[in-house]
Amino acid sequence: MGFVSVLSFAHQLISVRTQPGDTVVDATLGNGVDALFLAKLVGSRGHVYGFDIQQHALDQTEMRLRKELPDASSFVRMSLCSHEHMETVVPAERHGRVAAVTFNLGYLPGADQQTITKQESTLPALEAALRLLRKGGIVTIVLYSGHDGGSQEAAAVEDWARDLPLAAFQVLRYQIANASRQAPYLLAVEKR
Repeated sequence: MGFVSVLSFAHQLISVRTQPGDTVVDATLGNGVDALFLAKLVGSRGHVYGFDIQQHALDQTEMRLRKELPDASSFVRMSLCSHEHMETVVPAERHGRVAAVTFNLGYLPGADQQTITKQESTLPALEAALRLLRKGGIVTIVLYSGHDGGSQEAAAVEDWARDLPLAAFQVLRYQIANASRQAPYLLAVEKR
């Protein structure tokens, strides 16, 4: 049978904390897999905010949504900007009410592999995500360390997560221990 992938496990963690009508954030749109998952979870009464620095990611996400969830354009808002700016895009009345924020760090598969997430924007984005979360909400972070710059970003995110106060946040790590050291793994942060 085998264990579920890190992305599937992230989706499981999000799905038990998210209801139709909730507000959620895809901090790294990529090819739109997470955005579609989140849109299906919250439905047309909910709100999905997505971010990416590459127009190609927004285009890929829009195509995926149009094909699989035609009404998504009415409740999914995508922004061509860094995830560190999520607090300025998510309306103030939703701050502190977000059910889930998901990150897939690294580069956009099928696009320019030189354009990567970097700790200089990722760490402020993670801080913003925590401020947006409601109690019981979750931030999932899939880390890919096998590309140039990936191990440095992963180490910075690990340090950030390790320093979160236990009274306010719980941090879970999900990783196949006997896989390659460069295999992706998951950190999940729950707001207490």
